[in-house]
Amino acid sequence: MEARQYKIGNMDCAGCAREVESAVGKLDGVQFARVDFLSCELQLIGDVDYERLRRQVEAVGKTISAGDAAEERLGGAAKRSGVLGFWDYLLSRSSSRLAVLGGILLLVAIAADLLRLLPPNVGNALYVLAMLVAMKPIAESGLKALSVNREFNINMLMTVAAVGALFLGEFLEAATVIFLFAIGEALEGYTSDRARDSLRSLIALRPATANRIVGDQSEVVPVEALQVGDIIRVLPGEGIPADGRVLAGYSAVDQAHITGESLPVEKGPGLDVYAGSINGAAALELRVSCRSEDSTLSRVIDMLQNAQARRAPSQRLIDRFAHYYTPAVVLAAVGFALIPPLFFGGSFWSSAEGTGWLYRALAMLVIACPCALVISTPVTVISAITAAARRGVLIKGGAPLETLAGSKVFAFDKTGTLTRGALRVEATYTENCEEGPACEPCSELISLAASVEAQSTHPFAGAILQMAAETGVAYGGATGVETLAGHGVRGEVNGKRVTIGSHSYFDGEFEHTSDLCEVAAAIEQKGKSAVMVHDGEAVRGVIALADEAREESPGVIAALGEMGIESVMLSGDNKHVAESIARRVGVDRYYGELLPEDKVAAVEQLAVRHGGVAMVGDGINDSPALARASVGIAMGGAASAQAMETADIVLLAQGLRQLPGTIRRARFARNLIRQNIALSLGLKAVFLLLAATGNVTMLAAVFADMGMSLAVTLNGMRALRD
Repeated sequence: MEARQYKIGNMDCAGCAREVESAVGKLDGVQFARVDFLSCELQLIGDVDYERLRRQVEAVGKTISAGDAAEERLGGAAKRSGVLGFWDYLLSRSSSRLAVLGGILLLVAIAADLLRLLPPNVGNALYVLAMLVAMKPIAESGLKALSVNREFNINMLMTVAAVGALFLGEFLEAATVIFLFAIGEALEGYTSDRARDSLRSLIALRPATANRIVGDQSEVVPVEALQVGDIIRVLPGEGIPADGRVLAGYSAVDQAHITGESLPVEKGPGLDVYAGSINGAAALELRVSCRSEDSTLSRVIDMLQNAQARRAPSQRLIDRFAHYYTPAVVLAAVGFALIPPLFFGGSFWSSAEGTGWLYRALAMLVIACPCALVISTPVTVISAITAAARRGVLIKGGAPLETLAGSKVFAFDKTGTLTRGALRVEATYTENCEEGPACEPCSELISLAASVEAQSTHPFAGAILQMAAETGVAYGGATGVETLAGHGVRGEVNGKRVTIGSHSYFDGEFEHTSDLCEVAAAIEQKGKSAVMVHDGEAVRGVIALADEAREESPGVIAALGEMGIESVMLSGDNKHVAESIARRVGVDRYYGELLPEDKVAAVEQLAVRHGGVAMVGDGINDSPALARASVGIAMGGAASAQAMETADIVLLAQGLRQLPGTIRRARFARNLIRQNIALSLGLKAVFLLLAATGNVTMLAAVFADMGMSLAVTLNGMRALRD
C-alpha cells in the first residue's frame, strides 16, 4: 500500500500537527499517519477515501488539499518579512482577522474606560464582545479537539481560562488574554512560515522550463516534459534545468547550492552538471541524464521535506513528555482550585491581588501551553539541515543530526575517502622482463589483467585499463568474471582462467617464485599495492599501483582532533600500505587487510567500545559498514544515487572538506536545542510556582508564554545563519 501525501493548512504550532495526526489516526482503515508541522505535510498509509479524510481534518479546524508537488507541500511561495509581512500574514487568515477585529474592539473599550465615555456595564459588555470575537476560532478549535480527539488542547485551556476570568469579573483581563494569545499564535505561525522559506529557496533554484533542441529547431518546454536522452541548450546566466552531461561548449558552472563548492567549476564535453546550477559565460549543450523528479536537486529537496520522519531523540522525548504534560497541569489546576477552599479554608472566588485559588488555577491553565517546548526542536532541526543543504551536505533528519553532534569516534574507509581512489600503475614486473614496462612480457601481463578488469568494478580496474590505453596494449574480452570479495577478481580469457589479486591472497592460493614474492613485498613496504596475475598455469607477474592521499585529508583529520574526535582508518590493503597512508593523513589508529565483513566487525567493536561510531565512506563499496555505524556519512553523493539512499548524511561534493563544518553545525544545533528545552522548561517551572503562590497574573503568564514561543523559534532559526 503506497504512502499518500496531503497539504494541511491552518497550522500555527506543533500542537496543531499532533491534533491532525491523532484525528486522522482514529479513522478506520488508516494504518499510519504522520504530520510534519514545518513542511505542512500529512503522510498517510491506509484505505480511506478523501472525503472522509477531509471531514476528519476539518473537524479539528484545519484544511487539507491533495497534491504531491513540492511547492504545494510547502504551502505556497510568498515571501514576507518585517512588520508589513506580519500584517499581510494576519489579514490572509480568517482566524487572525477576527483577532485583529477583537483587538480593535478591545482598544475602543480601553479608551472608553479611561475617558469614562461609557457606563461601566456597557464598557464591560464591550470587553466581552472583544473577547468573544477573538475567541471564536480558538473556542471552536478547542471544542473540536475535545470532541474528536478526546483531549484538551491549548485552545480549550485558553477558552476555559478566559471564561473563568469573566466569572471572576476580570473583563479586561479576559479580553486581553484571548487577544494576546491569538496574536501570539499568529506570530508563531508567521515565524514558522519564515523557517519554511528556507526550503522554498531550494525549490526556487529549479528552472520551470528548458530549451529543448529537436533537429535544427528548439522549443521551450516544462522541465517535467524532459526525457532521458533529450538535448537541451543552456544560455549564459541561466539555471540548468536538469541533470545531464555536456555535449558541446565550455563554461564555468556555479553549483554551490548543490555541492557546496565556493567557486564555479569548469565544465566541458563529457562532464556532468546538476539541475539548479547556474551556467557561466558561455552556452552549453547537454544530454539529459534523468527525469526532473529524479535529479540530484529533486532528491535533495524530497529528502529534506521528509527529514522529520527521522525525528531527533530529544524531539521524540519532548513529544512523549508533552502528551502527558498538559493533562497533568489541568488536573493540578483543578486540584489548586478545589482542594485549598474545600479543606484548608482558602478563598475560592476572591481575586484580590491574585490570592483567589480559582484565579491561580486559571493562571496555571494559561501557563500550561506546551507550544514553546514542542516547537523548540523541530524548528532548530529543519533550520540546521536546510543550512547544511545550502552548503552541499544532505542530513536526513534530526536523528542523524543529533547522533553526528555526539559522535566522538569517526571511522574512515581508505580508498576513495582519505585517498583519491584514482589508482595508477607505477610499474610492472615479470620473471623474464626484457626492457621495462614497454617490453613484450609486461605488455602481455597488462593485456591479461585488462581483459578481466574491463568487465569488473574492482578498485584496480581503472588504473590497469588506463595503463593499457597509455601504452597502446590491446586486450580481449573476458567471460564469467566474478569478484573475489576482499581479494581480487577472475574470469575466462581465451580459455584460460585468469586471476588478479593481492599478494596475501596469492600466497595462500598460487605458487610463485621467491623473486616475484620479494618484488611484491618490496612494493608493499613502500606503501603501495602489489597486484599479482595468474593465467591459469603460472603467476605471470606483479603490477605496482599507488594511491595518493587527498590533499585535504591531513587538515580534516587535524580539525577533527581539535574537536576532540578520534579518527580510525579501515583499509582492505596490506598493513604496509595502510600504515603509509595512516601516517600521511595523521589518523589516530588504523586497521589493514580487512575484508568487507571485517570492516563491519570493526565498526561494531568501535560502537560497543565508544557507545557509537560515525563511518565515512564513498557510499559505493562501504554500504554494509555505513549501515552498521551509528551514523553513516557518504561523500561524493551528487554523482551517486546509491550514496543518497544508503547513508544518513551525504557530502554532495567530492572530498572531505565539508566534514568539519558539518560537525560544528550539528553541535551548534544540538546546543540550540538544549538551550530551547532549558528555557522552555525553566520558564514553565518559574511561572507555575508563581501561579501556585498567587504572584502572577494571567496577563503576565500569556505574555511569558507567547514570548518564549517566539524566543525558541527565533533561537532555533539561528542555525540557518551559522
